[in-house]
Amino acid sequence: MNPVGHDGYEEHPLLNTSVRDVASRGEGVLVAVTHELHSHGTVRVAHIRPESGVEWTTSADNIQTAHL
Repeated sequence: MNPVGHDGYEEHPLLNTSVRDVASRGEGVLVAVTHELHSHGTVRVAHIRPESGVEWTTSADNIQTAHL
């Protein structure tokens, strides 16, 4: 796993690059990966911003490099 700061943000190698969300098939720039604490454990959440500017989130396990 990648290093995580005290603020819960992961230093993910794909930050600020174009990624694809395999669950929704959407593409955009990975702007953050956060770690959220839930009753069943920690969840890694990817924050993706497409050209439209309306961000969405998905499991960090659902992201891969976008093939442009």
